[in-house]
Amino acid sequence: MNPVSETAEAEATTPRPRRGPARADVLAIGAYVLLGVLVCLNYWGDVNNRVSSHLPTDHSWFEWLFSHGAYSVRHLENPLFSTQQNAPDGVNMMANTSLLGVTLPLAPLTLLLGPQVVYALYLGGALAATAGTSYWMLSRHLVRSRAAAFIGGGFLGFAPGIVHHANGQPNFVSNFLLPLIVVRVFRLTEPGRWRRNGLVLGLLVAYQIFINEEMLLLTAMACLVVVITYALLRPRAARARAGTFAAGLGVGGGLALLLTAYPIWFQFNGPQSYRGLQGGVFHSWGEDIVAFVTFARDTLAGDEAVELTIGRTEQNTWFGWPLVLLSVVALALLVRRSLVARILAVLVVIFSVASLGPEIRFNGELTGIAGPWSYIPADVPLVEMMMPTRLTLVTTAALGVLLALAWDAVAGNGRPPVPAQRTPGMTTPTTRPRPRWQQATGYAAIALAVLPLIPRPLPAEPVDPPPAFITSGAWRPYVPAGRTLVPVPIPSNVHGLSTLRWSALTQHEFRIPAGYFIGPNLDGQGVFGAPNRPTSTLIYRTMDAGELPELTDENRREALADLRFWRASVVVLGAHPREAVLRDLLTALLGPPQRVDDVWLWDVRDRV
Repeated sequence: MNPVSETAEAEATTPRPRRGPARADVLAIGAYVLLGVLVCLNYWGDVNNRVSSHLPTDHSWFEWLFSHGAYSVRHLENPLFSTQQNAPDGVNMMANTSLLGVTLPLAPLTLLLGPQVVYALYLGGALAATAGTSYWMLSRHLVRSRAAAFIGGGFLGFAPGIVHHANGQPNFVSNFLLPLIVVRVFRLTEPGRWRRNGLVLGLLVAYQIFINEEMLLLTAMACLVVVITYALLRPRAARARAGTFAAGLGVGGGLALLLTAYPIWFQFNGPQSYRGLQGGVFHSWGEDIVAFVTFARDTLAGDEAVELTIGRTEQNTWFGWPLVLLSVVALALLVRRSLVARILAVLVVIFSVASLGPEIRFNGELTGIAGPWSYIPADVPLVEMMMPTRLTLVTTAALGVLLALAWDAVAGNGRPPVPAQRTPGMTTPTTRPRPRWQQATGYAAIALAVLPLIPRPLPAEPVDPPPAFITSGAWRPYVPAGRTLVPVPIPSNVHGLSTLRWSALTQHEFRIPAGYFIGPNLDGQGVFGAPNRPTSTLIYRTMDAGELPELTDENRREALADLRFWRASVVVLGAHPREAVLRDLLTALLGPPQRVDDVWLWDVRDRV
């Protein structure tokens, strides 16, 4: 046994003594907040009329979700379900990315400021909050250097893969509870505190379920790998702590299940629930090997052209080659004397390899080489809903911790101790400082790996505001209780971005048909959006062609049947690039419209 190695290892894995907030903590949080503002900067130029240019439909969907939270609180309705979209069937909010743990508490702010402002505020705040809790975890439990914790926390909150999801998917940047959950999991072994730690863990897990279940699942998988790896590397210590750990885990799991049993039941068995996604569409989304060494678009070193080849939809790694090289070197130097580094190495290898999907991709091309997911059936519960590439978000977390460990080691905090000085209050041995040239080299290497990954402001694009007919409330006399307003184009996962926002920006004061969500098809499998009805299909086809098709009496009968199914009161067409041909289509189906304010309106209350 090497006593130097064991001592360094013990120091790296022993929780640090509690310290109160310091000036460094305040500066770190302030820097994270400024970075969050920078990321969202392009939205603030015209916050009410700009959306993500990468995922505009997702951006509008989450604006709609903030309005859903406000509507549920204002009207005291069940937030697990909504009838304000996809009328008359509604939407199972637990079976979608509803973000209820955020939209409900922020409901008063949404009612006051509107969903566009709250979306932009929350997006930057969630990024900063995740970096902040990561900084707390690192500075209080893993490293001595506040600078090391700052670097690691910043990466965990603003890593390229996380910032990429900020383009319209705030649920994937809402990771501020995950560091707290991880800390609480590994505190379950504290003697005499398993009940308290278990209860706190259960509360955190229950709340995370209402923010992002997928990230919670990834965190649970990572914790499982860590526990198994620790048990293999330290079997005697693991056996000694197993009982306390299991007891605390049982308390936490039991409490989380008790608090979330009904919402989870509702998710899988409530109205508009579904089983898996049709065709296992996520199963084939594996990570491209070249993506690991590529700079992400939304970073200082990023190149927008590259994403067209290997990462238009998901950029979950995109670490850039300097960080990959640094990580390999850091692990090679640290694994011999740090248990934490060995565990991180296992996490990086397992989750990076697992992310490659069913067939290996290289520089945007399928290679024909079978990947790890080729051996996993696409219809396995939970697995069928997972996207392999997102497993690398665990790799991202591991690299964030590794950056903090590497900085701490460069600072000399992981070096063999020298005899303790007899200074009042000092109870631990001091560490031997590194030569200046070594520190300078180490700091420079970390800086060169991290600085190119500093995020740039997210790209944004203008979106047409809703018609004055909608925002002024002029629609109210036309839409009695229990009836719907049918906007054209009818919202879907492909069309109708602007008309979905009509509902979001009026905070759900009227019901709309179809929409942007995941719901069941006739076989109970999940599909994106409502199954198209004949009239919505006809509208989309006319938009795509740009010309009026030949219409029959059957088309007119189907249109009335669809409006009857939707319980429509009026059909409304506002300004749109295809406004002329859509007006001609609806006129041919429903007769001449009225011009009311700035919209064309077909009043169908007496016909359906």
